[in-house]
Amino acid sequence: MIRYLFLFGFFVCQVAWADGVSSLLDFFNNTSSMRAKFHQIVVDKQGRKTQEVDGNMLLQRPNKFRWDYQKPYEQQIVSDGKQVFLFDPELQQVTVRDLSKTIGSSPAAMLAGGENVEKSFTLKNATRKDGLTWVLALPKDKDSGYDRVLLGFKAEKLRKMELYDSFNHVTHITFDDVERNPELQVSNFLFTPPQGVDVVGE
Repeated sequence: MIRYLFLFGFFVCQVAWADGVSSLLDFFNNTSSMRAKFHQIVVDKQGRKTQEVDGNMLLQRPNKFRWDYQKPYEQQIVSDGKQVFLFDPELQQVTVRDLSKTIGSSPAAMLAGGENVEKSFTLKNATRKDGLTWVLALPKDKDSGYDRVLLGFKAEKLRKMELYDSFNHVTHITFDDVERNPELQVSNFLFTPPQGVDVVGE
């Protein structure tokens, strides 16, 4: 089952910034759109891999995003800025949710909104010996479902993201071919349920 992580990876940093917190805040001030490929792996608390998937993502601020999971199975997450559509072709089902209720104080709030990131998260610089500049985001809402989020930057691009949930599962996301501020079409963020599928939710 695809973990609908809205998000999954919408941050690019400036080389001039010397720490992860500044890199993250720079993204919110200077990135209006983003396009990237992603590779996502989920491991359980024993360290066993439970999911591996590839796909493409788009972001158009404020609050519009699209995640297309392509291999080994297809699923889509699309936000038009007001509602989020989760489409599972295998189940022939579309789940519709109000964006404000879906985001809450979660990594999605950081990715889709951003301007108020410091109201929802405590941000701290983190250090690893891997050549990346890391920032640690701790949700202030204890019911967000996530214990912490880590983001690693290099050469003006977000390269890795790690999400640690309350079940001790870890989601690792690697981003490639990142484009900052590409010109995107409005139609990329519009979703019309295919004929014959079940539509549930709001």
